[in-house]
Amino acid sequence: MVGIGEWRVSRRATHVDEDDVRVRPGRSKSRPRSKDRPTFEEARPGVVVTVDRGRFTVDTGEREEFAVKARDLGRKGIVVGDRVGVVGEAPGSLDHPVRIVTRDPRTSELRRTADDSDPVERVIVANANQLAIVTAIANPDPSIGLIDRSLVAAMDAGIAPIIIVTKIDLLKPDVIRDMYAPLDVPVFPVHKGAPTPELLDTLTGHDTVLIGHSGVGKSTLVNALVLLAERTTGSVNLTTGKGRHTSTSVRAFRNPGGGHIIDTPGIRSFGLAHVDPQNLVLAFPDLAELTVDCPRSCSHDEPECALTPFVDSPNLGSRVASLHRLLRSRALPEDQVNSTR
Repeated sequence: MVGIGEWRVSRRATHVDEDDVRVRPGRSKSRPRSKDRPTFEEARPGVVVTVDRGRFTVDTGEREEFAVKARDLGRKGIVVGDRVGVVGEAPGSLDHPVRIVTRDPRTSELRRTADDSDPVERVIVANANQLAIVTAIANPDPSIGLIDRSLVAAMDAGIAPIIIVTKIDLLKPDVIRDMYAPLDVPVFPVHKGAPTPELLDTLTGHDTVLIGHSGVGKSTLVNALVLLAERTTGSVNLTTGKGRHTSTSVRAFRNPGGGHIIDTPGIRSFGLAHVDPQNLVLAFPDLAELTVDCPRSCSHDEPECALTPFVDSPNLGSRVASLHRLLRSRALPEDQVNSTR
């Protein structure tokens, strides 16, 4: 079994972002007066906590300030979780915002595509080191497809995953715990939105992203973790069995114990077009060692794969089966992945 700590090592997938693109400058009648570029040594450090139509809210430690992106950043995108430097008269307000002039290198990027055919990747959150997948055990029923796809995205980004199961007053969470035991992913039951001491300890000191379908109790949990969060809560539609969207934007809150709690809007799908299957097996170091004899371009889910002889192994069989399920979750629509029922 592989401990979750081994997933905490940052292992970003190879991809091209805006920093890697060279843009040829257009013709201009005027030239810069100097080749010297400002270093912005006086910039105040902060963390981006919200993004709204080109406006940003930056937590600078003493306060939250409104900001805009300066031209000096060029094509660099800014998302929630980015560590930035701001200049301007504090505190930045809507009428007199400060300017974001630097962005530190990202340690991780949680990315998704709109669907599996969309080639455009979207960074949801930067610099998170933990992903909490929130699912209800009932009302609505657990979406194994979303859980599996979220695990794939976390492993691809080098982010440690955990699972939080809500509404355990309706049904015991054993089925979720048993299903993900071979992956050694911690599962934390939550009764009526009240986090357990074990969950609080796991969140302390980490930048944790919470994702889940609408109606699973994610906003209720955020309000319990951060007393001043005031996230709007909703209910499940009795006809469709689906939740109503309440959170409409990504928002990072300071965790009273250290780190950040990052809430995201309820999502209906998690596209994985950007994930390379070859990277997924690296989240299973014990299995990755066995794939050195795989055929070239092996999908790790075919008869010729070096893992096939271990499918019935008493020690590794459940691990191989879990890897195969995650690999197949990339190709299957979310609602076709086996449910818990």
